[in-house]
Formats: sequence, structure tokens, C-alpha cells
Amino acid sequence: MKRGVVAHLLVVESWVGSMSRLLPRALQEGGHTFTFLTRDLHHYLRTAPEGAAHPLLGARNVVTADTNAPESLLPYVERLHEVLGFDGVLTSCDYYLPTAALAAERLGLPAPDAEAVRSSCRKDATRRLLDEAGVPGPRFAVHEEWAELAAAARDIGYPLVVKPVDLCAGMFVRRVDDEAQLAAAVRAMGGFPVNARGQRREPAVLLEELLDGPEVSVETVSHAGVVQVVGVTDKSIGGAPAFIETGHMFPAALPAAEAEDAVRTALAALKALGLTEGVVAHTEIKLTSAGPRVVEVNPRPAGNRITELVRHVTGIDLVAAFVDVSLGRAPDLRRTDTGLRSAAIGFLVPESTGTLTALDDTGVRTLPDVLEVELPGPGRHVRAAGSNNEYLGHVMVGDTEGAGARDRVEYLLTGVRSGLVIR
Repeated sequence: MKRGVVAHLLVVESWVGSMSRLLPRALQEGGHTFTFLTRDLHHYLRTAPEGAAHPLLGARNVVTADTNAPESLLPYVERLHEVLGFDGVLTSCDYYLPTAALAAERLGLPAPDAEAVRSSCRKDATRRLLDEAGVPGPRFAVHEEWAELAAAARDIGYPLVVKPVDLCAGMFVRRVDDEAQLAAAVRAMGGFPVNARGQRREPAVLLEELLDGPEVSVETVSHAGVVQVVGVTDKSIGGAPAFIETGHMFPAALPAAEAEDAVRTALAALKALGLTEGVVAHTEIKLTSAGPRVVEVNPRPAGNRITELVRHVTGIDLVAAFVDVSLGRAPDLRRTDTGLRSAAIGFLVPESTGTLTALDDTGVRTLPDVLEVELPGPGRHVRAAGSNNEYLGHVMVGDTEGAGARDRVEYLLTGVRSGLVIR
């Protein structure tokens, strides 16, 4: 399909956060239409954005089917395709990335390798494939039974990181310093047998060596067998013993050699997993004292509004690129001078549970370098954060001079936090 030709895409589920708005925006700006396929429409209607039209109002069709049952879904999608005619299939929800890739393959439409996508969405499979290919990562073990987990933990050595193999947003990812903490983390994970989309989870638990050093992510776009690097994003991590992303800056303030090492490692990981066609990827890397180590590979655009940081600095719209490669089109990755040299986002992460009674934005909304502000009003129920799912809001800023956006957003958030009252 040539660029400029209006396309009709099948969107299989979506997140209810920012990507659920960014993806419809990219489709609309590209002149495309979409049919939305979901198992539970109410999942989205409960979270309509305040002060804005609901993203699903832009859909040509909304169709309900059991998206958790690929064996029945794929024949159904074929019948839909005969009637509605799709030019591409995509999703912005991690839990449906393999399903979307399978559906595109079934319809003969552009798609990344479905097995590669499935492996990337399973942390244990990713670890094994990268290890076999010699791509550097942490020491790890995967087990289901407690006796094997405890023995593997002693072999790896505390402290270590415990993870579910099939959840995202940092859910149940914890640092553990001894066997008692490991047992508590495994019990907590076992109490969550079904994910937020009604899919039964795997009982396997992933143990990893705790890596030192800062974390970054490498943003890439793959098309026609060529992987193009858009840039490197840095990350702020907090919320110990959880690993909550508290902020990001693009581009990362790194020496050139460290950025090149991170990029080289990310490209090796994508090659090892087979993610070299039709993928916008977000690969997380730890810059350890022993060199770069792969944390995980996500075969979809970055979340937490990293795509917006990239767009503000470079003019490149990674969500639009995601649409393009899902249609088999060459993405537009030309950089433009936006006037910004860096952009950063900081998240307001609640440390206690209760009701929000006061929040003073300290005038940040009117500051000239502020690009976005999203903060809640009083009366909202707040839960102490254990993952990236419990943010209260965020502030995003741009810097026209250099790499000062991260320090600036932290300064502004300090003021916001001082006016935060939860009871």
C-alpha cells in the first residue's frame, strides 16, 4: 500500500491510558479509519477521558468478540476481513501483541513474526533466547516450585529481582534481599492468577541477578529488514523494593560511547529475538559496571509518554511510525528542528493509601517550558504505588538549551509534592 492511501486497520484491544488516545490520534492524522475489536467494551467506557471525546468515538466499527481465545478469534477475524476489508492489524496492549501478529499473519497482512512477538512478551522466553545468542543479561533462573526457586536464589545470590513472566508495567517486580522476602514476593504473585484482561497467568517465576547502574531504553523502528535507531531515553527508578519508573528524559544525557554501547546491545537483542520487520520496539538496558545488560524487549512503542518526549525533541512520531509499519509502509523518521534539545516527564507517585484532600500545582500549568500537566483534583481515592499503574499524574517540560529537562521537571514536581495531602 502506498503512502497517502487511506487505510482501514483492525485494532485489537488497547490500553486505557495515554496510548489509547495517541493511537487514535495517529490514525486520524494519517487519514485512516479503524475497527475496534474487544471482549469487554465496558473496560473502556469506565475510563473516558475528562474534557475530551472518547477515543472510540472515532472508530468506524466497534465489534465484540472473545479476544482471549485465539483459536476461535482468528476464524472470526477472517470473516470480518471478508466483509470489512482490513489493511493492517495492530494493538497497543502488551497482552494482545501476539494475537494481533497472529491475526495479521492469518489475513496475509504486514506483520512482525508472531513467534518472535510471543517470545518477547514472555520474559522467560526472552531470557533464554538472548542467553543462547550470547546477548548480555543478568544471571537468571525460571521455576514454578518453591524448593527449586529457593535453591536457584541461593545459587544466583541475594539480593536479586523476582518477576512474573507474563505481566507488564512493573507489576509484582520486586527486589528481595533474603529467602523470607522471596517467599512473600512469590506468595503475592500467586495471589494474582488472572491478569487485568481476564487471561490466566503462567505460574512460572523469573529470578534475576540484581544489576547495578542506571537504566535507559533504546527506541527503534524496523521496516524492510532494516532497524533504525531513533534515540536513547533515560529512566528514573524509585519505589523500592518495587521498580517504579518515576520519570524519563529524551535524549539520555550519556557520553557518546555509553549510548553507542546501549544501542549495540539493543540491536543484538532485536536480532536474536527476530524483531527486525514491522516493529516499533522499546528495549530497556542497564548500563552496569560490567557493561550493558538487557532488561527486557518490548515489541511496541514505549509507554509512559516517551513517544511524546521523542516527538517534542525530534519531530518524529513513533506512534505514526507504528501505524505505518503495521501497514507495510516505510515510516517517516525524518528529524526536524523543534527548538527543544531535551524533554522530560516526571510522575507523581503516591507513597500512601487514602483520599486525596489537597494538591497544589504551584502554578506549573502556566510556565512557558511546561509541555503537559496532568494532575488530579481532591476527592480521588489513592493507593500506594506498587507498579507503574498507580501514578497520580505527571508534568512534562522541554529545554531549549541542552539536557536540563530532567532537573527542571524534578524541581517542579518537588513543589507539587509539597502541596500533596492524602488522608
